[in-house]
Amino acid sequence: MAGRLEGQHVFVTGGARGIGAAIVEKALAEGASVSFMDLEEEEGRALLARLGADRLGFAPGDVRAAADIAKAHAEATAKFGVVTGLVNNAGRNSYADPVAMTEAQWDEVFSVDLKSAWLVARAVLPGMIAARKGAIVNIASLHADLTYPGMFPYAAAKSGLVGLTRSLALEVGPHQVRVNALSPGYTETRLVKEFFERNDSALRRAVIDAHPMRRMAEPREIANCAVFLLSDEASFVTGANWRVDGGLGARFAG
Repeated sequence: MAGRLEGQHVFVTGGARGIGAAIVEKALAEGASVSFMDLEEEEGRALLARLGADRLGFAPGDVRAAADIAKAHAEATAKFGVVTGLVNNAGRNSYADPVAMTEAQWDEVFSVDLKSAWLVARAVLPGMIAARKGAIVNIASLHADLTYPGMFPYAAAKSGLVGLTRSLALEVGPHQVRVNALSPGYTETRLVKEFFERNDSALRRAVIDAHPMRRMAEPREIANCAVFLLSDEASFVTGANWRVDGGLGARFAG
């Protein structure tokens, strides 16, 4: 169904590439005005030029900084009005050792993968509450339920994001604002490619073989689910964590 987000204003963090860029493109195709922010200004400008839509805006900024979020949000609402859909997509991987990791490194992971989702939600929620309409989608990960050695403490941050989703859904539900998490499995993004580059080349083949569908996801497949959760088709879905993992989490190891 086309036009599922007609008349909506969707704000996407980490929207310059990968899953974020796919969500930006899909939301535009479904009729929304879309604002996105990203620390990678060159890539953000490139996406803006490639899509070339009047309903699209980009603001460079760091989701760890409340001032950057406030600036991006102000520019977005001045251009397109109240944000009615938020996708907290910005995130980073972590490959720390639990003993050698410093407090600063720990805080860095959690500031991007968890705290930023609250900071951006805090910025957009007053408008959603006043409008009595809104949907937030937090991009978590299959690592919230299942994880892998050598990726400490990524699972803790993503589990926290799912918990934040549940808690926030209860807080804002009476205002007709919905909050859900979406947990992708392996998806063909730069972050996933970096993970495989850090390991033996046979690991990629083993991971693909472990998938019931014998492949990883494309970013557009994650975007399709995110847009559904933003749309009125998911009008009674809140506080949920949607796995989009090609069945990987359904199987035993081996």
